[in-house]
Amino acid sequence: MNTADAAYHTVHDYPGGSESLGPRVDISAAVLRNKVNPNNSTHHLTFSEAQRITAMTGDHRMLQAWAHAEGYLLVKAPAAGADSSDAAVLEQVASMLMDQGQFAASINAALADGDVNQAEMQEIAAAARKFMTSIVNIKQRMSGMVR
Repeated sequence: MNTADAAYHTVHDYPGGSESLGPRVDISAAVLRNKVNPNNSTHHLTFSEAQRITAMTGDHRMLQAWAHAEGYLLVKAPAAGADSSDAAVLEQVASMLMDQGQFAASINAALADGDVNQAEMQEIAAAARKFMTSIVNIKQRMSGMVR
């Protein structure tokens, strides 16, 4: 997902959409709607507005889209006192294995016809980011277990 789509969906997926979110982030509903409309070239979301929207909604798709567009993985640092139990690690390992399967499946699907197109490569890249992020999450969780 690109940053413009992420901004649009962040606002429109918020309960009540721009009508509800706008006043909470000090932007009128109509202006906010225009700022996240990918077809509008006269209104633009500022960095500080995007930060306020992300903080208010708890939706990090804009941040994630920006990181991915620049070739970065976005991994949230573990909260202090995060559960570092064996069961929590096992749950993350199981999730990582599912992500690995999705990555392999995307490669398999792309190679099935002997030709890899741009859309298939985007699917592979998205699955790869998800897989790599899950690996980093496990490493962070394990780091929390070090005494």
